[in-house]
Amino acid sequence: MAHIDIIIGSTLGAAEYVAEHLAGLLQTQHHHTALHYQPDLAQLLAAKGPDTLWLIVTSTHGAGQVPDNLQPFTQDLASRSLQLPDLRYAVVALGDSNYDTFCAGGRLLDLLMEQTGACRIGERLEIDVTQHDIPEDAADVWFAEWSPLLN
Repeated sequence: MAHIDIIIGSTLGAAEYVAEHLAGLLQTQHHHTALHYQPDLAQLLAAKGPDTLWLIVTSTHGAGQVPDNLQPFTQDLASRSLQLPDLRYAVVALGDSNYDTFCAGGRLLDLLMEQTGACRIGERLEIDVTQHDIPEDAADVWFAEWSPLLN
């Protein structure tokens, strides 16, 4: 089974709840998960193995930025010229469609990961919190289609 590092960017808690919910679903499928509330790029890279996948779950904050707890990770990723063709990843982005920066934090991280040559597994999930009172419900639908891609 896969080792999945769940990288969380959350301001008000919705992304954190979605990440924890997805961790539970992954564990029922016998995947090993680790939640990273203050992710450190160097530590994640040092621990990366051949079966590692990074699942990035983030909201968008302010004028389209990732939340404060994810800023150092994002800045570190953007400032390095990493080549990670052997790393698989997925992105779950939360946002409010009333803003023109809808899901900009998740879109930015998806772009940064793409620039490293990492392999995205499945489509990016964008959850509109104005349409989903319980964002975990939208994550459930995505997970049902996404999780078979892990094998």
